[in-house]
Amino acid sequence: MWAITMPGGGELVWAQVPDPLAGPGQVVVEIAAAGVNRADLLQVEGQYPPPPGASDILGMECSGTVAALGTGVTAWSVGDRVCALLAGGGYAERVAVPAGQLLPVPSGVDLIHAAGLPEAACTVWSNLVMVAGLRSGEVLLVHGGASGIGTMAIQVGVALGATVAVTASRAAGLAACARLGAAIGINYAEDDFVDRIRETTAGHGADVILDIVGAKYLDRNVRALAERGRLVIIGMQGGRRAELDIAAVMGKRASVFGTTLRSRAIDGPGSKAEVVAAVRDELWPLIEADRVRPVIDTVLDVREAGEAHRRLRAGGHLGKIVLAVQPSENWPTDETAGATLAGRAEETS
Repeated sequence: MWAITMPGGGELVWAQVPDPLAGPGQVVVEIAAAGVNRADLLQVEGQYPPPPGASDILGMECSGTVAALGTGVTAWSVGDRVCALLAGGGYAERVAVPAGQLLPVPSGVDLIHAAGLPEAACTVWSNLVMVAGLRSGEVLLVHGGASGIGTMAIQVGVALGATVAVTASRAAGLAACARLGAAIGINYAEDDFVDRIRETTAGHGADVILDIVGAKYLDRNVRALAERGRLVIIGMQGGRRAELDIAAVMGKRASVFGTTLRSRAIDGPGSKAEVVAAVRDELWPLIEADRVRPVIDTVLDVREAGEAHRRLRAGGHLGKIVLAVQPSENWPTDETAGATLAGRAEETS
């Protein structure tokens, strides 16, 4: 098969590699499209290697059709339309994936949009619901509201009955977040989000904070929390080391969680299979009811993976960047993806 390879020096090359085989409990997916994530950038830089035994090909999510079944797989059939949470292997024509990490493509969602679902959906649901226990009536603060994770978190928070606040650095991004349901928009380049979240919630603060920044925001995140607030850290874009004021955490009876998804076990308690099952049971019905939808900013051919990474690194996008592995004249182009997003945002305003 063909796949994006990394011969060195940060170069990404479309080249032939061995075909994957379906081992016990696995399926092979013929990939239609793959989502691009910040973890892919880190892997290219040598900072985020795949877990032991996982493919070293980039790509942590994909969509496509089931092409082959390994022994012991009974819940899926060849030809099923699926999307998958991967430990690696998405930037390719085919990938072998544990059956427990497959999801059916939701009704009303095409394959190109489905490629942008698994990573964001599993990250958001596992952290907001399974870890933080977000409830109706609470205040949710999402850092990086215009990102793929952010646009999913806004919609999930609204669907769960929370008041959603977001941070972003561009007026256009904040406006788009508002159209997706965010009630409070904070331009972090101009305002202190601690002051703004307290002003806009009558001093209450945030019950749950979903943070992609890490060390740079740790102190301010704790100060922004409400009594019994929960801070969930899922990224380290602002560094990995910072001092924590334990007295402030104790005084608020707050909780600070740090989580990852890629390195989780394949199955068992707390595993990727457990997260995927919860997403299928609880989040997928919201998607099929059109209350939560994938937000796609850009669609590029997989051979333009380097350009996709450049765009992701530069920022300014809204939602996900997706690579089409099997282009079709009926799939959204870069321009029509933007039009689709604009229509979706208008519907939610």
